[in-house]
Amino acid sequence: MAKALIGHLNSDLRDPRLAADNARLRARVAELESLVLRLSEENDRLVAARAEELDELITTTPAQEMQPA
Repeated sequence: MAKALIGHLNSDLRDPRLAADNARLRARVAELESLVLRLSEENDRLVAARAEELDELITTTPAQEMQPA
């Protein structure tokens, strides 16, 4: 079994097309990971800004307006 796994892992070195495809896929994964990180940071900023807006709204709105009808 170990011999089969080692052969499988080294097979891309014998075929340049597989090595190129593997490199392309690794680059795409890295690109997608950086996109996820960027979107996560942007989402965190938006959530913080919205929380700040809501906090301001709560502190500036009179208590009578906040009560149900």
